Formats: sequence, structure tokens, C-alpha cells
Amino acid sequence: MALCVLIVEDSMPMRGVIKKTIKAAGYRTSTFFEAENGQKALEVIESNWVDIILTDFNMPVLNGLELILEMKKDELFKKIPIVMVTTEGSKEKIDEFMDKGAAGYIRKPFTPEQIRDLLSEILGEAEYDDELEDSGGEFDF
Repeated sequence: MALCVLIVEDSMPMRGVIKKTIKAAGYRTSTFFEAENGQKALEVIESNWVDIILTDFNMPVLNGLELILEMKKDELFKKIPIVMVTTEGSKEKIDEFMDKGAAGYIRKPFTPEQIRDLLSEILGEAEYDDELEDSGGEFDF
């Protein structure tokens, strides 16, 4: 199954790193959508099918937690798994993300293995490409 992934992050280089990391983790993707804040993310999901969202917390306009709260108001959108990908590390913030509806949390910096393990918990096992297996699956970002 190829995934449609939405990456919500105000840093364009970090969006690229997340995209490469998901590919390196073995997930087949059909489409990557990108948004620089939660408001733009809502616009993307209004007109596109998305299987999972990976979002930063600290962003202008509408942050990651506010994005979760807005999505939970909609019957269709509240079913889309949301993973917080952020530098925020306090237990209180992590608990708040999870209590408000995040499907998971990963702290920057991260490895392809960490992304793979978390996405496997949420979506099931990755479908590895042969060339990823041949390389040993080791990637440094």
C-alpha cells in the first residue's frame, strides 16, 4: 500500500529531511503533501486524501496542537493519525499531545529506525524496497 503523507513543518529543509527519512524507513509513498503551518495543512486535507500527518508543534499561524484540536472537530479528519515531530521534550507537553489526540510522538533529531518503529505501531509494517534492503537500511541525516 502506498501512503499519502502530509508533512506540516515551517522549515522547508526539515520537511525534506522528514520526507527522506520516511522513504529510508521503507514506507512506500504515492504522494507527499507539505504545509508550512496548521492552517495550510487544513487546506490540504480539505481537498486531498491523506493517510497520516507528521506535524511540528511550534509553527506560526496554527501550531501542531491547534491543528490536532481543529481536526478532532471533523468526523472524517479526526480519524487521520497525527504524529508530533518536534524538539519539545517535556513530559507535560508530550502528555498533552497524546491526551488531545496525537497518535504518536517523535523528538528531533530522529533516525529512520525511530520513524519506522513509530509508523509501524500506527500503520503496520513498512514495505521495504529491494534497494533499501541491499544498503542495510543505514542512513544518516
